[in-house]
Amino acid sequence: MAAAPCGLLLVLLLLAKIATSEDSLDAIKTLRDEAVARLNQLGKTSDSKEFLERTFLSPAAIRAGKLVQEWMQDAGLSTWMDDIGNIHGRADGANASAPALLMGSHLDTVIDAGKYDGALGIVSAIAAVKMLNSNGKLRSYVRPIEIIAFCDEEGVRFQSTFLGSAAVAGVLRPDILSVRDRSGATLETSLKARSFKGTRDSLVQLRYSPESVWGYVEVHIEQGPVLEARGIPLGLVEAIAGQTRLKVRLHGAQGHAGTVPMAMRKDPMPGAAQAIVSVEKLCRESPTLARVPGGGGLVCTVGEIFSWPGASNVIPGEVAFTIDLRATDDSLREEIVGEVEESIRSICRGRGLSCTIDKMWWYVA
Repeated sequence: MAAAPCGLLLVLLLLAKIATSEDSLDAIKTLRDEAVARLNQLGKTSDSKEFLERTFLSPAAIRAGKLVQEWMQDAGLSTWMDDIGNIHGRADGANASAPALLMGSHLDTVIDAGKYDGALGIVSAIAAVKMLNSNGKLRSYVRPIEIIAFCDEEGVRFQSTFLGSAAVAGVLRPDILSVRDRSGATLETSLKARSFKGTRDSLVQLRYSPESVWGYVEVHIEQGPVLEARGIPLGLVEAIAGQTRLKVRLHGAQGHAGTVPMAMRKDPMPGAAQAIVSVEKLCRESPTLARVPGGGGLVCTVGEIFSWPGASNVIPGEVAFTIDLRATDDSLREEIVGEVEESIRSICRGRGLSCTIDKMWWYVA
């Protein structure tokens, strides 16, 4: 990974037509090493002592944002934090009114994250701009350059992904401020607790017009095993997957583990297990997949399971789990979502259980 930050550096060197002299290459190596050190520092900026955890608006997220803002300033950028928590760094270049080249990635993490996820795109972009600045090319660059460290991409806290980038794109859901985290706090109250305005108007005003953006570049670590398994060091994104997140609740009859006969049970746990296996089967073998080349890259994940009351000697009264479905073909994804929902309802009917399926979040490709 030490060589990874060089990728974006070389792209910007070519854009700026800077000769890769021996001095330039030495400077690149120095900035690469600095970038790696900064990635390690962000990897230790965590809300947990045991693993990397930096979720939206958490104390560690605020600390990380301050670090990134300092590094942007060190690279010669003017910086600010917007009203949802994105960190921006900008240089206007030779023509401040020209459409800007945007770069960056997300600063938040999942729980027990990898230190390169998201952070690599931010730190690499800062290193690239610092290279331009050190060569005296940043202020004379043909267009504005702006780096954005997006505050929320993972959607861990509010189960609503892409809050930061959706605000910039102007596609935030109208009801987003009323979404609650597990503690019951709404996005609105959480923003205000961090001294943000937390109003719909304040979020709407974050939108960038398409005419103001020339392009967007992001370096990101491969999060799957495909390139690594093939020995390919670099890949280009050809498609973006749309995503649907579901929360499934199966309701049965709570009872004593030692006294309720097996024949009289309405246990939602075996029902949930059967439903989860059916999700995997459909996402692997549904005939619907055949209509799209490569099955539209469909992947399905059950990442969370909860039971109530959650005791080893109690038949649970309710079991809930989440489903994350992604595909590059939106119509295929929606068809599979429908098949998954019908399969789960059929399992519940067969077991005498009731079930609810809530669509927590969806995002088109």
